[in-house]
Amino acid sequence: MANPTSRHTRSRRNKRRANWKGVNPTLSACPSCNEMKLSHHVCPNCGTYDKKKVMLVETK
Repeated sequence: MANPTSRHTRSRRNKRRANWKGVNPTLSACPSCNEMKLSHHVCPNCGTYDKKKVMLVETK
């Protein structure tokens, strides 16, 4: 394999490393209760998935 003949500068190295960042989760509105939830997950507020009740949720 080829090796670099000259050293990369600090700015070039830091530009490459700057592209790593956290991403906020994509949220969507629940069709039954209109609360925000993760896509393709059971709604933690009402317990529905794909417009069907799949989980019993306790109310406080």
